[in-house]
Amino acid sequence: MSERKVRVRFAPSPTGALHIGGVRTALYNYLFARQNGGELIFRIEDTDSSRFVPGAEEYILESFKWLGIKFDEGVSFGGNYGPYRQSERRDIYKKYVDILLEEGKAYIAFDTPQELETRRNEIANFQYDASTRLSMRNSLTLSKEEVNELVNNGSQYVVRFKIEPNEDVHVNDIIRGEVIINSSILDDKVLFKSSDQLPTYHLANIVDDHLMDISHVIRGEEWLPSAPLHVLLYRAFGWEDTMPKFAHLPLLLKPDGNGKLSKRDGDRLGFPVFPLEWHDPKSGEVSSGYRESGYLPEAVINFLALLGWNPGTNQEILSMDELIQLFDLTHCSKAGAKFDFEKAKWFNHEYILHADNRELAEMFIPIVKGNGIDAPLEKVVTVVGLMKDRVSFMKDLWDTCKFFFVAPETYDEKTTKKRWKEDSPEMMLELAAVLENIDDFSLENQEKIVMKWIEDKGYHLGNIMNAFRLTLVGEGKGPHMFDISSVLGKEETLKRIYRAVEVLK
Repeated sequence: MSERKVRVRFAPSPTGALHIGGVRTALYNYLFARQNGGELIFRIEDTDSSRFVPGAEEYILESFKWLGIKFDEGVSFGGNYGPYRQSERRDIYKKYVDILLEEGKAYIAFDTPQELETRRNEIANFQYDASTRLSMRNSLTLSKEEVNELVNNGSQYVVRFKIEPNEDVHVNDIIRGEVIINSSILDDKVLFKSSDQLPTYHLANIVDDHLMDISHVIRGEEWLPSAPLHVLLYRAFGWEDTMPKFAHLPLLLKPDGNGKLSKRDGDRLGFPVFPLEWHDPKSGEVSSGYRESGYLPEAVINFLALLGWNPGTNQEILSMDELIQLFDLTHCSKAGAKFDFEKAKWFNHEYILHADNRELAEMFIPIVKGNGIDAPLEKVVTVVGLMKDRVSFMKDLWDTCKFFFVAPETYDEKTTKKRWKEDSPEMMLELAAVLENIDDFSLENQEKIVMKWIEDKGYHLGNIMNAFRLTLVGEGKGPHMFDISSVLGKEETLKRIYRAVEVLK
């Protein structure tokens, strides 16, 4: 028998913004598919019509586009196994519900929410299962005629999966090994609701995975309790031979304390938990996103990849290609991974350091324009190259380098007191005369001529350079002095020297 082709899926519900934990699940599916020459399918699980949020599906697709996670087929990508939106597959699911009913592996239940609530109040830890179902209002306790009459009269019902008690269900998990659950702790899960003629997640998920030939189900740890039910459903349909292999990923945990990472943690500690900014159409609330906060997509990918997985080496900076090459599900942790948002900033800084200056300049130009400056691209490219090592986010670059674009209007008092000597005005005017006579105002030429002048005059290098910096920057910061003056150009450099002498004399 030839090896089965790797086909994995990411199947979010369009109920709001995509949580960063969901992004990591999609990323691991993508890495696994690419490493194994397989396919990644994008499916939309919208069987719970009451929770649908307009714009959520488009938001999810835009998030993956920004992150560079590419799908091979699915909603908006096409493919041979469609439709890929569960609400468009009603007829398919109904057929499989009917099969289970006909074979006595499922039954119709008419219990109202009020009746179920009454039973919960009567029986501690009540669950609808082999020990209680024969005392409930369902097709196991009612005659065929009564069932037909209720259905024909439009009584609302659900279809429940009939789970046989006291059977050990084995789930073989790539990350967790063999997990054994006794069927007696499982309830007879609802598979279908007559109210909207749609299946629940449990049935739709199994039918879709089977019909779309999914080979591996890689999902969050929170779905592990559902795995035995899914194994039993595969068995009920006689699909054991095509059952996918499971891998349940560790949870993303709060940066401080215990528990699953939530949006509240991000709000409390000041970091995003969504890839893109999200505008909630119901509440009007705006939540921050990694893109709008100034993160580079490659940095987010690298950071997320190492939350719960390691490559087996100490290497931390890994490109998407390197991640694909090294990814191994057996190297995923069983324990949850603490979400270290300070580490996310570190990754972003590293990626800014190694990014192409021209690409960064394209990101920075809107910020420059937002400050009322229309600077040529080449100048912005040079400034970015000189100053990017000082920031973790491009939005912080303006405060660090605005002196390249705007002449100082005031001069830092502390620096002036320390660096502006009695003879500074005279020396700066002398320096201006030297610079005035330089035709080739390149960094190298300026430096050679000015250094020779300082040496010939026997001046103190530090005194000259510190005063020079104050005239151009307005304080004691910035890169190499001739980097600054060569970017500013001769005219602007001289203008700033004369103004400083005038103000500070």
